[in-house]
Amino acid sequence: MAKKGNRVLVIMECTEHKNSGQPGTSRYITTKNKKNTTERLELKKYNPILKKVTVHKEIK
Repeated sequence: MAKKGNRVLVIMECTEHKNSGQPGTSRYITTKNKKNTTERLELKKYNPILKKVTVHKEIK
């Protein structure tokens, strides 16, 4: 049986890494409440390839 609620899984991708041209990607999976947060999420997360904290934006 499926869960009831407004929480959905979203994928976060690093914006700095995407623009740098280096191979690979830094992605995180998190959840958000789609009723309270209708716009796309933007969080600061650690990027292990660049070895620093960068801005990650929701892609899905």
